Order: sequence, then structure tokens, then C-alpha cells
Amino acid sequence: MSYKIELSGVSKSIKGIKVLDSIDLQLEAGKIYGFQGKNGSGKTMLFRTICGLILSTEGEIRIDGEKLGKDLSFPRSVGILIEYPGFLSQYTGLKNLQIIASIKNEISEKEIKKSIAKLGLDPMDKRKYRKYSLGMKQRLGIAQAIMENPDILILDEPTNALDEAGVTLVRDLLIKLRNEGKTILIASHDKEELEWLVDEQYTMENGKIIHFKSVQEV
Repeated sequence: MSYKIELSGVSKSIKGIKVLDSIDLQLEAGKIYGFQGKNGSGKTMLFRTICGLILSTEGEIRIDGEKLGKDLSFPRSVGILIEYPGFLSQYTGLKNLQIIASIKNEISEKEIKKSIAKLGLDPMDKRKYRKYSLGMKQRLGIAQAIMENPDILILDEPTNALDEAGVTLVRDLLIKLRNEGKTILIASHDKEELEWLVDEQYTMENGKIIHFKSVQEV
């Protein structure tokens, strides 16, 4: 079977401390994978490594069979929200996403606006980003992650700061994207939040995966 994402013996050491320890994963397209654990358990470091933002000390990561760090520097089609979204405070939400989209120049302004609207925000809102509430900032961060229609979506605490309506909206969106064949990775410290949404759930502690549950068990 060909996997979308494969990790084999992936470890990462920083200043002599192992922050990831012998991670083996095989992740398919069309599934939502949840990673649960306390702060410092290794979830965010794992996501950064899969995105190519840091290089592993040992082991290898393959995306669609291509080796990260050798065949490619970053996954070819990935949307990312890791930790808190960071945008330019003096610009509107639309302007911020236009600036990011100009890097690849693959999508139109219409598609950017559509992504913003999917997250329940007004694409034509004239408020600067600094005036956004925490929930609005989080929604814009997710809009940024999905706007280029990536094959892989990696979200760290995606429901942070969202109200109940926002949580429901994001859940429904992620289920729709999964059904379209996307590979979705979500990190959360909230075990119940993951159990409601994911197909497979991994628990991390001290840089290791210590427990796994399939969709049937969840």
C-alpha cells in the first residue's frame, strides 16, 4: 500500500534532549488523524518535522514516496496552522491572505475570499487584523491553511479560542475535507474533542507515541 505520509524511526534531539523518539507512522489519504498529549509531549515538534520546518536527527519522512530533506524540502501540497496564527496587524484579513497567496501565486482573489467566508468571516471586513478577536484570528488562520486546497492539512489546536458555533463550523469543514480525500492531522490536548472527530488517535508523551486507537475503538 502507498501511504500519503510515512515516518520511519524519526527522532529529533535538541541540545542532547530527545524531543521526538523513534516515531513510526503510516498515514493514508482520506482520514483525520488526531494527536493528543500534554504541552511538551512532542505534538507540535512532530508537526514541524512533517512540514519540513525542522529536520529530524534520525530516521526518514516520505510524502507520496518522496523523501523529505532529499527529494523535496517541504511537502508539495500542505496547509499549516501551528501554534498561534501570525499575521500583519496593520492589514485586513483579506490583505494578509493575499500576501501569503502571492508566494505561490496559484489561487485567485475569489478563491481567497471563498476560504475566508467558509470560516464564517466577512472577506470585505475593513477592520485591521489587530482589531480581530482571538476567535476571529483563529478562523483566519484556518482559512489561510485551507485556501490553496492542499492535499495535506496540519492543524495544531484548531479550535483554540473558538466559541461553540466556531467549533461546529470547523468540525463540519474538516469532515467535508476528509471526504474529499485530504489527509488531515490535528493536535489537541482535549481528548474528547479528538474522539468526536478523528479516524485514528495517537497519544504522545515525552516525544513518543505511547497509545493508538482506531476509529472503531474511538
